[in-house]
Amino acid sequence: MFGLRAQELLVILVIVLVLFGPSKIPQMMKGLGKGIRDFKKGMQEDEEPPKPAPQDAGPGPSGPGAKAP
Repeated sequence: MFGLRAQELLVILVIVLVLFGPSKIPQMMKGLGKGIRDFKKGMQEDEEPPKPAPQDAGPGPSGPGAKAP
């Protein structure tokens, strides 16, 4: 995981605890989880196949306004 060892992760965890306090961390994790869920939901919505374009029933190349070669 990004080349981080257990010691480095422990130091990062201690720094986060000191900066934000133990009561703020669950709120931050809840917000992070909600953000990840919303992101995944948005990605799933983007993966839905696009609706086919409506067929134009207008005149074709042999209709009025078509030029002869």
